[in-house]
Formats: sequence, structure tokens, C-alpha cells
Amino acid sequence: MEREAANQKIEQILGLETSLIAVKIVKMEETLPNLKSPPQKSRYCQLLMLARKGQTLMLTAEDLACPAAKAALGFAPLPEKIASGEMLCSLGLFMTKEAAAKTMSMIPRIRLGSTRAVVAGPLRDFPLASDVIVVEGLPEQIMWLCLARNFKEGGRLNFNSSIFQCCCVDVTVVPYITGEVNISPGCYGCREATDTPPEHMFMGIPAKLIPEISESLEYLSKKAMQTVREKRVYKAYMAQSEGKSW
Repeated sequence: MEREAANQKIEQILGLETSLIAVKIVKMEETLPNLKSPPQKSRYCQLLMLARKGQTLMLTAEDLACPAAKAALGFAPLPEKIASGEMLCSLGLFMTKEAAAKTMSMIPRIRLGSTRAVVAGPLRDFPLASDVIVVEGLPEQIMWLCLARNFKEGGRLNFNSSIFQCCCVDVTVVPYITGEVNISPGCYGCREATDTPPEHMFMGIPAKLIPEISESLEYLSKKAMQTVREKRVYKAYMAQSEGKSW
């Protein structure tokens, strides 16, 4: 019930057009849940796309189409063609193979062989205990979630991205490993393989932080968010400039 309330509160306050996505990393020692997989092999970013459209689905190593995501999520080793930088350089993503290889060597990954499956679905009725919550939305909406994370304790947030492997690494693996929020502007793969619009970006939140972020977001919505969204300073500035020459 707490999860449903937090989900509803976040979606309503922010005005999100898509569902919050719950993600569960099923470990090797855990029982495989009785859930359907997509009818064809799918990328992890496509799993998240289907989840925000209302479907709860599971991917095993056999179902996962993207070798980079398969390695990031702990299913299999990274193929040499990707690790060497050859593939990414051939796609035009890096100037040299060395630059691509350097990037791939720094990608955070879940321990190889430790993952049995990944499950994703709408948070509001997710049937499992989730590990990470993924949010896709406008930069302004992501901004408020970041501020909600800082609302009680303050400080600065450090974000980690190579602008590659957004969905599988930036907003799933990084929050899963570090226990902290992370944001990403997206990547080549998810923007090519899903219907994510150009103006959207992503955020990954450890599931344990959702109650706190939901509560903080409610406080922010009562004053700060209203003030910003009304744009009173901007409107006053523009009103003063009317009729003036530049």
C-alpha cells in the first residue's frame, strides 16, 4: 500500500505521462518468478519501454538481445568486439577504438554470473520486491526528483554516465550497486531502439529511497514547485521590457 501511495504521489505531483518503472534483479540463488517474457528477443531498454506502457515482463539471458546489456546486468562476459572498441568506433560513437575501449573498461557491471533474470513493470502493481525504480520524463521533472533526494540531508549529487548504456547501466546498474540516485540524458541504443522522445531523460532511484523522495517531493510541491512553475520572476521581467528598445 505504501508503494502504491508513493507511486501515485510522485506521478501526480510531477505530472508524469508515463508510469514509474520497477526493476527486480533476480539473483542466481533466487526462484525464477512465474512471469511472461516478451514474444521475441528484446533489449533491456525495450523491456523498460514495455514496462512504462503497463506490462510486467521478464528477461533471462536467452531473451536478452543486447550483448552490452547482457554483460552489464551480470549475465555474460562482454564480447571482445565491444570491449576492444571496434564495434562502437564503427558505429561512429567514438573517434578511435582506443577511446571506445577506454569507455567500456570503465562501465560499472553487476558481478558476472550472479544474475538469473531481470523483471520490469509499472511500480503501482509490481508483484515483486523491487531493487531500482526508473523514471523517464522531462528534465524539469527529473530536477525535482533530484532536489527531493537532497531535501533532507543537503549536499551535492554526483552523476555517473558515459552517454552509453543509459537504461541498463546509468539508471539500473549504477543505482543498484551504489545505493544512490543517478541520471542520464539517454544513449544511442535506447534512442534508436525505443519510442523515447527527444525531450525525455532518465533517472534511476534505489527502491529503498522512494518513500523518502515521495515525502520530500510533497513538501517541495507546496511552495518551491508552485513558484517555479508559475514563472512569476520571468513574467515580471518580460513585463518590464515591454515597449523598451534593446
